[in-house]
Amino acid sequence: MRRVRYYEHGGPEVLTVEQADDPVPGQGELTVRPESIGVTLPAVRMVRDPTSTLPGVLGGEVAGEVVAIGEGVTGFAVGDRVVSLPFTGSYADLVVVPAVMTTHIPQGSSASQAVALVRSGHVALAALTVAAVAKDESVLVTAAAGGVGHLAVQLAKLHGVPRVVAAVGDLAKGDFLRELGADEVVRYGDDVEVDVVLDGAGGELLGTALKAVRPGGRLVFFNSGGGTINASELLGGAKTVTGMAIRHFAAAHRDLYDKHHELLWELAGDGRLRPAIHAELPLADAAEAHRIIETRQNLGKVVLRP
Repeated sequence: MRRVRYYEHGGPEVLTVEQADDPVPGQGELTVRPESIGVTLPAVRMVRDPTSTLPGVLGGEVAGEVVAIGEGVTGFAVGDRVVSLPFTGSYADLVVVPAVMTTHIPQGSSASQAVALVRSGHVALAALTVAAVAKDESVLVTAAAGGVGHLAVQLAKLHGVPRVVAAVGDLAKGDFLRELGADEVVRYGDDVEVDVVLDGAGGELLGTALKAVRPGGRLVFFNSGGGTINASELLGGAKTVTGMAIRHFAAAHRDLYDKHHELLWELAGDGRLRPAIHAELPLADAAEAHRIIETRQNLGKVVLRP
């Protein structure tokens, strides 16, 4: 089978497609032949991270057909169409996934829709939950046109938020976001004040995002870009910053995570939530998929297809 690895840190150009033996599922695992593989911002950033282990193995959502079942796994059969959230080894023709993070794809749903919806939708919904957004509060979403952000905009409106502000680097993305329900579209650094910021950008933009939080408001930080904040701004503005990682959220709130899963499929099934696919590229073009995300071109999810 083919798989994608990197043997040095750098940009998309260091990604290498190579041949490898077919993987065998272990205890509690399944082997899936992906129809679609999600490309995530954390995976893109990991390639440049000098602290990440080499050779580099990338994770991301996968959706496809079960081809082998490991010991101790129940509830799945060879031939089932599933979507899963492995944190490693996703860029391949065959992927071993944890059964506990795997669910069936509803009949009539595409693999690409499943990849676009499941992890990104869970992150967006968990961020809204952690922020405890009230229906009379305003919300700003950074990286609003990305895989998580464009769903967070929609979910905030579905929650009843009266003012949802989408923050982007390029106002050309405005029409896309307004069609999804954004009430305002702003560029990073524009003068805006909201009750809650859902920050999926991080890095040098974290301080800018915090400035948009009104006195007494809060920011939920769920990206992999790091960043620093001014502690005196927290004190002077009585602001709160909370970190949210979906892996920890799922472990700590499993019942709620399962309810979120059902809700996401329900909302997508009746058309109230629209996961957008920006591009579907061959597995061999993984480097191009990373370039699209690094240059912030994408409107929605970028997907690889083996």
